[in-house]
Amino acid sequence: MSDFLDQFLPSTVGGLVFGSIYALVALGYTMVYGVLRLINFAHSEIFMIGTFASLVVVTAVAPDVPLTGIALVGVLLLMMLVSGAVSGGAAVLLELVAYRPLRRKGATRLTALISAIGASLFLQELFALVVIPAITGNPGRNQQSIPRVAARDVLFQIGNADVRLDQVIVVVAAVIMMVALDRVVNRTRIGRGIRATAQDPEAAVLMGVSIDNIVRTTFLLGGAMAGIAGALYLMEFENTVFNIGFVLGIKAFTAAVLGGIGNLRGALLGGVALGLIENWGAIFLGSEWKDVIAFTVLVVVLMFRPTGILGESLQKARA
Repeated sequence: MSDFLDQFLPSTVGGLVFGSIYALVALGYTMVYGVLRLINFAHSEIFMIGTFASLVVVTAVAPDVPLTGIALVGVLLLMMLVSGAVSGGAAVLLELVAYRPLRRKGATRLTALISAIGASLFLQELFALVVIPAITGNPGRNQQSIPRVAARDVLFQIGNADVRLDQVIVVVAAVIMMVALDRVVNRTRIGRGIRATAQDPEAAVLMGVSIDNIVRTTFLLGGAMAGIAGALYLMEFENTVFNIGFVLGIKAFTAAVLGGIGNLRGALLGGVALGLIENWGAIFLGSEWKDVIAFTVLVVVLMFRPTGILGESLQKARA
């Protein structure tokens, strides 16, 4: 117990960082599920694409020394902008190629799920065999690293926990993006269209809503959030690999289920909760048990509360 108390606050800080990234990726799962009732397992590769888009940016513009001040803000904004745009575009293309033909033919959800898994594996191998060697000149299955972007300066302490600049950047940026997305969905015309389509697609069509446009926008927004998560991940951990999204994507899906898949605020709650549960559990069991802890949470939630903590507010919303 004394070890737990000594490590509790540092583990809490680390859990918030991981949880913020999980939450951003979980937004894509929860938005697509809310509108199409589809678990987009290829969303993890959209995150992976975001990490490589940021890798290209850092390689092109960042020096070999950590940045501070305006230079750091500028590079981080550029990383998030490029990664969000590339991942959002990749998500739209994924929907156009892998899901829209099935949706127009009235295919079952199982068929769409199989297509999602196939698209996920295809994107992994495409990057390993073609894209990564082309943009880095290195073997595609090797881990790719970048120079440090943000300094690891300690800004303040909470008890015995050091809170670093890079950790604050990840949490603050993730919260800002999640609040912005929540306002878009709940305060704008396109957001009303998304909520109307999630609630009743047939009625939405009768009211003049273009389902294709709404679905495209949903994938774009969810993909952009995953891309921004990829930029923050690369800045924090300074490496990526072609299959980096596999385990992290399942954890983000777990976060979406925990918070209530279909609920944007639930994705935030679920992501933070999962990050904390992982890190706190690792104090007792060791860091090698983190994945086991996360997947145990998924099984427990599906068994005892499959609707999650907050339920499916996107699908039930009145617009």
